[in-house]
Amino acid sequence: MRNGRRFAFQPLAEIEMNHEDKLSNLSATSVATETVELPAPAATGPSRRDFLQLAGGAALMSMVPPGVRSGAWAAGSDAPEKKEVRIGFIPLTDCSSVVMAAVQKFDEKYGIKIIPTKEASWASVRDKLVNGELDAAHVLYGLVYGVQLGIGGPKKDMSVLMSLNHNGQAITLSNKLKDAGVTDGASLAKKVLSKDREYIFAQTFPTGTHAMWLYYWLAAQGINPFKDVKNITVPPPQMVANMRVGNMDGFCVGEPWNNRAIMDKIGFTAVTTQDIWVDHPEKVLGTTADWVAKHPNTARAMTAAIIEAGKWIDASLVNRRTTAETVAQKAYINTDMDVILERMLGRYSNGLGKSWDDKNHMKFFNDGAVNFPYLSDAMWFLTQHKRWGLIKDDPDYLAVAKKVNRIDIYRQAATAAGVSLPKSDMRSHKLIDGVVWDGKDPKKYAASFKVRA
Repeated sequence: MRNGRRFAFQPLAEIEMNHEDKLSNLSATSVATETVELPAPAATGPSRRDFLQLAGGAALMSMVPPGVRSGAWAAGSDAPEKKEVRIGFIPLTDCSSVVMAAVQKFDEKYGIKIIPTKEASWASVRDKLVNGELDAAHVLYGLVYGVQLGIGGPKKDMSVLMSLNHNGQAITLSNKLKDAGVTDGASLAKKVLSKDREYIFAQTFPTGTHAMWLYYWLAAQGINPFKDVKNITVPPPQMVANMRVGNMDGFCVGEPWNNRAIMDKIGFTAVTTQDIWVDHPEKVLGTTADWVAKHPNTARAMTAAIIEAGKWIDASLVNRRTTAETVAQKAYINTDMDVILERMLGRYSNGLGKSWDDKNHMKFFNDGAVNFPYLSDAMWFLTQHKRWGLIKDDPDYLAVAKKVNRIDIYRQAATAAGVSLPKSDMRSHKLIDGVVWDGKDPKKYAASFKVRA
């Protein structure tokens, strides 16, 4: 060719890129190949032999224009920039795919070592993500977006790499309410709106998923969560102890703490979150935007390992039992294995004499449907933040979601793990009050609710 030499390199598979992005994301391990044009070396540069030797090494970076030195090429390869990653988690059943990615060594397959780090509260997770003590975390979807917008903590650009689970949370009411005749949403509303006393409900973080499920359900019963009851924030592992001593009348939290309250005979399940929204988004793998920018290959490897762990958990009842036995240990959730296993297998009892097999129990993979970071899921939490006055003005819902949810990283990781991708970045669902959410007009949706702040 004229004024140049031709070299073949291997790009990351199935990723749409412009020309500069292609140069920045070249991989030495993909099965596909692509030809990239490079300028011929100047007469004062390296010899032909030296130049050819540059093709496989970091020295080639000197031949790549400075403006495109990013992504995989920042390190000269697609190898993980960081071999050990500290992933924070809260003692909840839905931390399982993070834990099992390490225990079952799915992380090793992708050249990293995941170190699960047990945290005491969501506020601690938030702070350690922001200050860099944690590389990533099993974290509440809404917490990530709260930090992105500067509510519920310091403002910092954040990233969601994948969804970790669907379903598997619940709202527990106290046995004291049961003794007073409350067994469901309708009887709760009658009691609360009688104004005979102040009723207290707990969630786990002001912008988090549990707060949003609690508020949505109360509002669907005609109860304004900010005017008719008092809300407090309690870390998940402390919910049962606080209800035992009478600090709240109800709480929303992830498993196993709802089932623990039933086994300890202090509460009953009023509603599961899958009854509020079937296959709702829940925890995500979250980190800061800065961290992803510095460690794009590590982010991809970490995501792929956890996708595979979720797939392994969902593959069989035996694997789910092994998972329950593992995460029940003191280093993780620290409770009886049976408390975790029952609802992990979809075997529910509500503490009021009803038992059932729930097909919409907690899922970690579900043929890949769980893990894709849908833009509409992210936008829903923003609409609820607006509904309840946590943010004053409507943000550009779609733009914020596109910035935070790193679908590009997920697509790379899913390709590496051999997992199919959905046809759309959006999805549609009907919630418990009959209202459909599809992400098409988030501003109108946020303003449409009769019960709001």
